[in-house]
Amino acid sequence: MKVLALNGSARKDGNTALLIHYALTELEKEGIQTELMQLAGEEIRGCMACYKCFEKKDSKCSIVKDVVNDIIAKIIEADGVIFGSPTYFANVSAELKAVIDRAGMVGRANEKLYARKVGAAVVALRRGGGINVFNAINQFFLISEMIVPGSIYWNMGFGRNIGEVEKDEEGIKTMQALGINMAWLLKKLNS
Repeated sequence: MKVLALNGSARKDGNTALLIHYALTELEKEGIQTELMQLAGEEIRGCMACYKCFEKKDSKCSIVKDVVNDIIAKIIEADGVIFGSPTYFANVSAELKAVIDRAGMVGRANEKLYARKVGAAVVALRRGGGINVFNAINQFFLISEMIVPGSIYWNMGFGRNIGEVEKDEEGIKTMQALGINMAWLLKKLNS
């Protein structure tokens, strides 16, 4: 089994990545292979609503000059995905939103491409607005007919400067429980 984690932060190895790693560590303890992709430094444009993905039905977006088709291929290959984002004005990062829009269109164009995969959101925030980010990511999972595991709290960690989420004990425990629950669910689905 494999889980792809996508860090939608503009800061490589920042708070969002730190939180994701807590969940990935628990998955790895359960023998699940993990991969972390970071969108930092990537130039990703949004969906053009060209609907070529509906015409071609080849599980690809017509925009080929960025990493989104690579991400889509990795989502298809994975049993589960984690999408992580910092909170930018009470929403996901622009890069992650572009991935959600384009991967979402490709998924719908290709007959439930992500159905019954496990999807989990991870959110880093300074103070507020994080529940909107959590919901935006989960809406992608739910409309894609994916299965969303719970945790002991909403999957958020608090901190502004890089490393500050390490002081959020409840946030860390939430990510660890998320990884444990995600591993349990993946094993149940694959048994």
